[in-house]
Formats: sequence, C-alpha cells, structure tokens
Amino acid sequence: MRSKLWIVDDEESIRTICKSALEENFKIETFSNGSEALLALNSEKPDLIITDIKMPGLTGIDLLKIVAEKYPDLPTIVMTAHADIDNALSAYKGGAFEYLSKPFDVDTIRSLALKAIRTSVTETPSQITPSESKKLKIIGQAKSLQSVFRAIGKISKSNISVLIRGDSGTGKELIAQSIHENSDRSDMPFVAINVAAIPHDLLESELFGHEKGAFTGAQTQRIGRFEQALGGTLFLDEIGDMHPELQTRLLRVLSSQEFYRVGGHHPIKSNVRIIAATNQSIETLIHEQKFREDLYHRLNVFKLSLPPLRERVEDIKDLTNFFLKESALELETEEKIIDKKVLEVFEQYNWPGNIRQLENICRYLTVMSSSKIVTLDDLPDDFADKENEKEIIDTTSWEELLRDNIRVSISKDIDFIKNVNKKLETILIEESLKATKGVKQEAAKLLGWGRNTLAKKVKDN
Repeated sequence: MRSKLWIVDDEESIRTICKSALEENFKIETFSNGSEALLALNSEKPDLIITDIKMPGLTGIDLLKIVAEKYPDLPTIVMTAHADIDNALSAYKGGAFEYLSKPFDVDTIRSLALKAIRTSVTETPSQITPSESKKLKIIGQAKSLQSVFRAIGKISKSNISVLIRGDSGTGKELIAQSIHENSDRSDMPFVAINVAAIPHDLLESELFGHEKGAFTGAQTQRIGRFEQALGGTLFLDEIGDMHPELQTRLLRVLSSQEFYRVGGHHPIKSNVRIIAATNQSIETLIHEQKFREDLYHRLNVFKLSLPPLRERVEDIKDLTNFFLKESALELETEEKIIDKKVLEVFEQYNWPGNIRQLENICRYLTVMSSSKIVTLDDLPDDFADKENEKEIIDTTSWEELLRDNIRVSISKDIDFIKNVNKKLETILIEESLKATKGVKQEAAKLLGWGRNTLAKKVKDN
C-alpha cells in the first residue's frame, strides 16, 4: 500500500512538479495554503508532509509547529526559495526531517521523501524546542552553502566536536556562533580564541588559566578560556597553528574531560563543547608532522566546509545589499544602491578576502560614495586596478565575454539559455538587415540562410 503524502504550497507549478515526481511512489493530496492542510489534519493524518515556508496566512513554519505538537512522529520536509540560515534553523527547530531549497531537482525530492518514510518507520525524531536565533550574517542561495545550513540544523542539538574548514573571511566564526546559539548550550557562554594571534608561551595560560606565582609575572590567579566557556562552547580558530606541545595537552583535556591551570594541582572538570576552525590543510600538516593525527580525529567528529565567495557568485548581490543596509544603519546614514556595472565587477572579482572583504568594501562605499548610487568610480583604488581591468575587457575575446556573462546569468535564472537564444537570433537578424540596408537577400547570405528562412524568422520574431 502506498504511503499518503500531502504537498502544501501556494504555487500551483510547485505542487504540480512535486506531484508528478512523487505520484508513482505515494498517494498524493495537494493544498494551496497551510490553513487548508491544518483543517484536513483534524480528520485525517498523512504519512508525510512536504510544505513551503513562505505562504500567505499560516506559514510553513507555523504549520510545522502544530504538526509537531499533534503528531510528533509525522515526518515533514520543508521547501523554500528564500534560502538563509534562519529559515533552515527554523525548519529544524520546528521538527522538520529535511530542508530543501528551491529550485530543486525531482530526483532529490523523491529520494528525500522515500528516506523520510523509511526513517519514520524505524525511529521517532526528537523534538526541538524553538528558541530565538541570533541574527547572523549568513545568507546564501548557493547549493554548497545550503548543505552547511542543513548540517547546522542537524548538529546543533548534539555535543559532538566540529571542525570548520574554509578560507580566511568565509565566516567560520559566524557558523560556530550559529551552532552554539541554536544548541542546548545557548544560555551559556560562547568563547572564541584565535590560536594564531597569541604567542605560544602565552597560549597555554590563555586557554587553561594559571595560579598565582605559577611563573614570573603571575601575580594573581587567572581564569582561562576553558573555564570561561564552562557549560558552553569554546571556539578555537586557526587550530592548525597550535604548537605541538599544546596539541598534546589539548588532546589530554578532550580525552579526560578535565584540566589543570598552569601551576595548579587540582583538576578542573571540563564541560565544554569544542568547535575548531582552520584555513589550512590539516592532512598536509599531519604529513609534515606539525599536527597530531589523534587530535585531528578528536576534533573532526563532524566536518563543515565553507565555500569561498568566488564559488558563490549567485549570493553576491544579496550579500552586497545586506552589507550596504547594515552599514547604513551602523553609520546612521543613507543606504547606498549598487549600480549594475559595479555588481557585474563584483560578480567577476576573485574576492581573495571573501565575505569579510565584501563587507569592508560595502562599509567603505557607504562612507565614501558621494551619491546614493554607487558607480565604478566610487570603488577604492586598491580594490582592483581599474585601468588593468579595462585593458583586460578590451583584449578579451567576445566569445569569452559572452561565455562569462552566460555563466553568471545561468546561476541566477535557470531559463536564461532558452530566453537568450531567441533574443540573440533577433539581434543577429536586426544587425544583418542594418548592414545590408534592408536587403533581405543580402542579409540572408550574411546569416548563412535562404531568403525564405529569413522571411519566416523575421515574421516569427
């Protein structure tokens, strides 16, 4: 007997796509809003619900909470076109089995639906008590970031160690904060320390504290970061730069769940969740005998990899607008608007400093741009060599320019190729007719068509 599936979405096209993809495996009923589904829930219970988040009236999150209270064993899958970490975490807090960003591929939703049914038969999902999530600057539609959102939703409620990998400026500390803020430890401290920023001979005392008289200059007892984070989360940034001796001591603390202050004789219990981060290849450091392999395995219980900004072209517009709005609020000034040409430069730029660099440039533009519209002339001189960029544009072949433009456009609009194909043909016809002063036979020759073919296409276009 086929399982009963409800699809709740205010967009008819989405309901149709989901029904078409899943009707072979499920008995399907569709609803155009959350209120209809809630009403039906009073008289019957499906085996699985797939719902949108943003809907008029009763939202998907509201529906999710009611379903979780009434039928805690009923799995739900949440869909959304508004992909950010708050939506993802709200979905998981509401008890969602999985979170899916639009547009999605039909094989993915079919696989998730079947997995949800199988899982619900064997286990009851634990419910998550909703709590207010700290607003963090984690925004993105990129698929690579969506997988990070889903992972955060699933691991926040556990106490496992997490290793976050990513280039400098990709937001590793923000991700660590998000994991903490959405965990059972959220009422306790989140303590961050950059291992690379503190000299080796001071780092041990910084982490574990010291007793009075433990060394020259230790005139009072000092509480270290492990004690400051008691009951909460300790974020160790740039863990790859930790000295081997300290790695050994950290491993001992993780193994025994206790530590000693420098110069101390009494063990202190360590109830701290460890989240570490690095922009280096730990595997390479292990091979070079600069990092302990056993410590790596202790930290790498769950791995999160953050993509660099250059691989998230589709997110640059939203991030830019967000940072400009934040900068205007922070500096109490008018919010700036990015000119289309500036946005194109942003989308083609390599962003070596990643999100941190984009945020800083937005702050700079908010202060320095003399008008509401930010133009190319407003960009800082050290952002890019503008003259060199012009030269590159001048010497780049039209084929490469077209290819780059198509690549960027496809990331924003999946139907771009279909739409641009017709527009391109129209432009070729118009320019051929201009070049031949309207003589269709000559224009057809330029295009490599017969005269009748041109006449038909002119009529169709």
